[in-house]
Amino acid sequence: MSTLRVAARRLPRASKLVASVESPLQRRFAATNAASAQDVKSHAKKEASLPNPDPSSDSLTVKFINERAPFMVPTYVRPAPMMMKGQGCYLWDMENRRYLDLTAGIAVNSLGHCDPEIAKIVAEQAETLIHASNLYHNPWTGALSQLLINLTRESGAMRDASQVFISNSGTEANEAAIKFARKVGRTLEPSGAKHELVSFHNSFHGRTMGALSATPNPKYQTPFSPMIPGFKYGNYNDVEQIQTLITDKTCGVIVEPIQGEGGVNVATPEFLVALRKRCDEVGAVLIFDEIQCGLARTGTLWAHGHPSLAPTSGKAAHPDILTSAKALGNGIPIGATIVSNKTVGEHIKTGDHGTTFGGNPLACRVAYHIVARLADPELQSAVKDKSAIFVSGFDSLKKKYPEAIQEVRGRGLILGLQLTPAVAPKAGDIITAARERGLLIITAGDGCIRFVPPLTITEDQIKLGLNILEQALDSVVAKS
Repeated sequence: MSTLRVAARRLPRASKLVASVESPLQRRFAATNAASAQDVKSHAKKEASLPNPDPSSDSLTVKFINERAPFMVPTYVRPAPMMMKGQGCYLWDMENRRYLDLTAGIAVNSLGHCDPEIAKIVAEQAETLIHASNLYHNPWTGALSQLLINLTRESGAMRDASQVFISNSGTEANEAAIKFARKVGRTLEPSGAKHELVSFHNSFHGRTMGALSATPNPKYQTPFSPMIPGFKYGNYNDVEQIQTLITDKTCGVIVEPIQGEGGVNVATPEFLVALRKRCDEVGAVLIFDEIQCGLARTGTLWAHGHPSLAPTSGKAAHPDILTSAKALGNGIPIGATIVSNKTVGEHIKTGDHGTTFGGNPLACRVAYHIVARLADPELQSAVKDKSAIFVSGFDSLKKKYPEAIQEVRGRGLILGLQLTPAVAPKAGDIITAARERGLLIITAGDGCIRFVPPLTITEDQIKLGLNILEQALDSVVAKS
């Protein structure tokens, strides 16, 4: 790709960013800062005990939110802080309070917020070409696809990786995977009998109807039922069920090597190997959803290539389709569906799938840069070292709060603290207590606190985060 890099360097460089006319939002932000002294006075008592209290009901932040909330479809319940800027592992809200972000935008900002190299590439490409449609070639869609295939094979993951479909999100990547599996089934059995897809409880594959149908959670599915027909659900890590769950009618099986939203549950090597064996027996496509756990988050390029998922004997389980998103764009919307030509690609024909924005040169150029950095062995080794610091800290917290913490789960920097049944209902309180002390964390599954920080987090930041987490646990558990 040296030729492509040289060509990119010869393109017109973006001029230095010049401050534009001040927007109403910037003016309001400035006004908030100017009024901060008055705000601190009015809430002195709360601030005396909490360094980052959530904005009060009469704050400028809440007023700003309330002016605009009626115009937004209320699909999210959000706390009051409004994030305005980010740098590395930190975010700042509208009132200029700083937060250590151990969520990374839900495993998206693996290289941190506002990475300067990424910002430079965005600016350069925005002045060159953002979109020209998939009616024409552009240099970066093919470059990214080639890089993904080469690095995936070199990493020892997905041995048959051959081709890539670029989309705009994880849900779209999974929708493509589901469609491709259905197409394979239709090709192998023209009657349409081979159309069933299998997924697993506690999984999360997306919100669009196909991906949602593969996400067996009544909370997500019931309001939009009936789901797309032909989906069956099994129990994660249950090997015995596989023989009857996956049949000649199965066209595809989709599974997360590490379940993110479902509670940071790690697949056993035996489970993945059994899935691979059964899919081969019935001619079904095996799909690994690595949207959250892939791209170096476990300390290997892909989670299914992690040494802990290698069986004691025989080959590790590799997929026919591998889906990715989140960290792929570090905040720029993009998704990728990697396929094996032998089992999938040869069945996909012109017109079988498409996308308006997917594969645009801006997103693909950014992703090309990101993938190259995330494939760096030094970065991946550092992820393992940082994981060890987190796990050691979590083990200490588990000893200190045995009545609150039941288990430490995960790999690399996708980690979970499973709370005990008695404390699990208070997971939201722990999240709030941490935020009001300057730490952002999130939940997963039933009473699990999830940690998916930027992979660039430092040892000092990890220790700071653990210290704040301990304070948050102490404040909530002491009241239990």
